[in-house]
Amino acid sequence: MAFLKTGFATEATPLLRGSGLLMRPPAPSDYAAWAALRDRSREHLIPWEPKWSRDELSRWAFRRRLRYYQRDQREDLGYAFFIFSEAGGELMGGLTLSNVRRGVTQACALGYWLGFEHTAKGHMRRAVSLAVDYAFADLRLHRVEAACLPSNAASIAVLRRNGFQEEGLARRYLKINGAWCDHLLFALL
Repeated sequence: MAFLKTGFATEATPLLRGSGLLMRPPAPSDYAAWAALRDRSREHLIPWEPKWSRDELSRWAFRRRLRYYQRDQREDLGYAFFIFSEAGGELMGGLTLSNVRRGVTQACALGYWLGFEHTAKGHMRRAVSLAVDYAFADLRLHRVEAACLPSNAASIAVLRRNGFQEEGLARRYLKINGAWCDHLLFALL
């Protein structure tokens, strides 16, 4: 596993590598692969994500997303990664460490998605492991939090296999596919 950095966490372009994966911040050149993967995986992703906008897969929406990610990284509020196969360079999904809180908290929220054809192969388990190592070693966080729908057995398994502990249930916590949904809360210290 390698973490390549050029400076402090807020100035860095993180590159995470290990376990057959390469994780790096999204770039404008990723648009076509991202849009195609998300489009192919639409039915798989919709039940677990906020409601998709009409322009969800447009180039303009992707650029807006990149500006948001870049601002968050610059301000040490969040770190976005695309997950690639190290061998073939194929885009497989994405992961974010968002809502970074400093001061007495030193915590962030973990979120992730995987294209349908890449599920059930251990990729997300390995990606979460790399991201958690980065959060603790490089960002110097104390706590990584995650939330998932109680019906998302695959996501629950990813979190538990990475050592996350279930901490409770947040009622009507996030608006998923247009409805406020309960979520199980997990954390890793």
